[in-house]
Amino acid sequence: MKKVILYSTLALLFTGCAQNVPTHDDAVATIKNGKESPQTRSQFTAPHTQGTVRDNWIKTFRDRKLDRLVTEGEKNNPNLKVAAARVERAIALTNLTSAGLMPTIDMGGFYHQNNDSGSREISWGGFAVSWEPDVWGRVSNLVAADKAFTRSQMADLEYARQSLAAQIAIDWFNLNANSRIYEFNKEIVKIQKKGLFILTKREEIGKGNKRDVHLSNALLASAQDSARAALDAKERSQRALEVLIGRYPAAKIDPAKLTRSLPKIPSGLPAQILERRPDLIAAQERVAAAFYQEKSAKLLKMPNVRLKLGIGPNSINDAITSLTAGLFAPLYTGGAIEAQVATATAEQKEAIAAYADTALRALQEVENGLASEKHLAARYTYVSTMVKEYKTAYDMTIEKYRVGESNILDILIIQGKWIKAEIIRMTIAKQRLINRVKLHLALGGSFNAHRADLRPKAKE
Repeated sequence: MKKVILYSTLALLFTGCAQNVPTHDDAVATIKNGKESPQTRSQFTAPHTQGTVRDNWIKTFRDRKLDRLVTEGEKNNPNLKVAAARVERAIALTNLTSAGLMPTIDMGGFYHQNNDSGSREISWGGFAVSWEPDVWGRVSNLVAADKAFTRSQMADLEYARQSLAAQIAIDWFNLNANSRIYEFNKEIVKIQKKGLFILTKREEIGKGNKRDVHLSNALLASAQDSARAALDAKERSQRALEVLIGRYPAAKIDPAKLTRSLPKIPSGLPAQILERRPDLIAAQERVAAAFYQEKSAKLLKMPNVRLKLGIGPNSINDAITSLTAGLFAPLYTGGAIEAQVATATAEQKEAIAAYADTALRALQEVENGLASEKHLAARYTYVSTMVKEYKTAYDMTIEKYRVGESNILDILIIQGKWIKAEIIRMTIAKQRLINRVKLHLALGGSFNAHRADLRPKAKE
């Protein structure tokens, strides 16, 4: 009969705490119920393409070297390893908290030697089992909080992976653009040297003047300065990319052609962004963790039940030799419990507000990216027309100068406009690529074929 009562009591203690642990849906519902809940719309206001957001966006650039760089960076980037270590730490802390739900078992014994008589005695005192049942669910709520925090760290890791891939792509396009601008400036240096040579010869035979030679010398120096600055920018881009993928910053990585082909991408719906982006999932899980922390803090006012069982070697027929139980309730703690509840409540409010801020910034990033897609495309068309017209006018002015119908100043003015327009066009081409990368990241698209599902799959 004693065993039946004991086992029934243990079963009740094991199952009683489950009633006080809310579900994950209850925990995150505080976001929707709060005043800070982010406002969304049925459609984006900026021009966009309908359809579901696609994953594996890196492949859309059709750049195998970029694919390899992303793979290398994912393997070697130190910051990504830091994020992975944080996930491991969160899992370990969850296991540590979960251990508080289980009994502890100690084994007793002693060894005694009497030096005078030479006698020795070894005794085994048996086992001592102690347990503080989580009757009200306080520890279970802490475990739920740790699990939510672990999921937030996993989402942070996934966002770090996606952000790393995006930054590698951005640095790669920066390198390619800076390399192209450097090569273009070298061509300008050649043109200026050729012009200086012609003007010098014309001056020597009496068909030119010193003033034009001095102007040409100054323009050559200016072109050389621009080329040197472009080379510096190229090398900085190389080192930035090398560090990002875990290499020594030696400015040795080779650039490639600047990609110009940009297929349209579907943008999905604003509400879907909240479910796709890992940083928003992480913020949501931090809200859930704060919710469970507050729930656990409020349960500190409830009494604790402590059980202790002794199992000794002399109890062959009935292994339980002693069972003691105690009930301990906090009467006065100097306001400590109230302070913990207030702290947990404030942290929950902070997590909800942080989620709302993250959501609004995410929607802003998408709207900015979609708008810039249109603006940059239009600017690229305009500037391409500028380049074509200035280059044509430059060539025509050169011909007029050769037949004496123009002067060197006309050439220099139009040449400067053509050079500036060409550099602007290359810069806009780079900006279009970078904006596309940022838009993919803002939409929550993964650079892999399949994105990780970071949402809880089972009931808490």
